Amino acid sequence: MNDNELLELLRSEPERGLAQIVANYSAYVYTIAYSRLSDVCSREDIEEVVSDIFLNFYNIGKQNGFEIRSVKAMLSVIAKRRCIDSFRSQSNREQMASYDDLENYISDDFADNARLLEAISSLGEPDSSIFVRKYYFGQKNTDIAKDIGMNINTLNTRLSRGLKKLRKMLEEGM
Repeated sequence: MNDNELLELLRSEPERGLAQIVANYSAYVYTIAYSRLSDVCSREDIEEVVSDIFLNFYNIGKQNGFEIRSVKAMLSVIAKRRCIDSFRSQSNREQMASYDDLENYISDDFADNARLLEAISSLGEPDSSIFVRKYYFGQKNTDIAKDIGMNINTLNTRLSRGLKKLRKMLEEGM
């Protein structure tokens, strides 16, 4: 089906039209969302964003009587904007563990602490420096980012990913 036929179907049978648009463009929209969000979102979160994109498309189209020049272009714009919103939202409520989460792995036993430091150093630079500065020296993320010349969102992402790696290494006994 071409765009004109899809839009006509949306006007006459909205549910069926939306289902057809999802069938035709779901891989396209998912590719956009995955490429922009795979670093900060889980697969389930990305799938939710894709659903939101199609819902937004339908709601905007309905408001305009489905007077749309190009379905693909409209989906692209909505996907880009929705991905940006999702990325910002995810970055703002970054699912980073705090020091308390690492505390589960820190004990009074020197060998265990040495294991933790070894795991941190295995992350490589600049991640190991970021972790030492944040969790051992107690520096704020904004100060660390400024000192090393890194965007705060990038630093937060590195911390989040690094914590996941550390947790996995320590649970597996490195």
